[in-house]
Amino acid sequence: MSALTVYQADQPQQCITYRDFETIASQLNGIGVQFERWHAECESAAYAGVQTVLEAYQKSIDKLKQQYGFQSVDVVSLTADHPEKDAYRQKFLSEHTHQDFEVRFFVEGRGLFFLHVDQQVYAILCEQGDLISVPAYTKHWFDMGEKPDFKCIRLFTTTEGWVAEFTGDPIADSFPTMDQYLTTL
Repeated sequence: MSALTVYQADQPQQCITYRDFETIASQLNGIGVQFERWHAECESAAYAGVQTVLEAYQKSIDKLKQQYGFQSVDVVSLTADHPEKDAYRQKFLSEHTHQDFEVRFFVEGRGLFFLHVDQQVYAILCEQGDLISVPAYTKHWFDMGEKPDFKCIRLFTTTEGWVAEFTGDPIADSFPTMDQYLTTL
């Protein structure tokens, strides 16, 4: 189940959590974040290869490409047995921004995005079927957990793909990891 927890940036113990999809989407829309639920155009798309995954969601991908001018699309996956999972996880745990949208659709598995907007931090637990579009220059970080298990479609407006500009702010250290967050739901 998807979830959104809104924290005070300087007081992470003060928060409110939402579990209703429409409420989550509405709250995120208020800060310019697109949050949708997609459905595959064929069964068992989550467990298929890259091309089958892309074909299963082609109509939704085409809609976003037309809406935002995305130039490239790929599929990324990571599992708990990947030898570099810890290095990949560390890469995303520090607050950063992008000059491009960060668009992720969770074909399978889950991950936890944190968005630092003004004086609040929004923790969004994305699960299979969820699409999140984080606007360019939005401060954020991502946790895939100690035992990652996800497959995502990523969309980019540039051919460079994922390029981060780290803020140097240690704020992420004040908030729960994905594994800690899951124990609170």
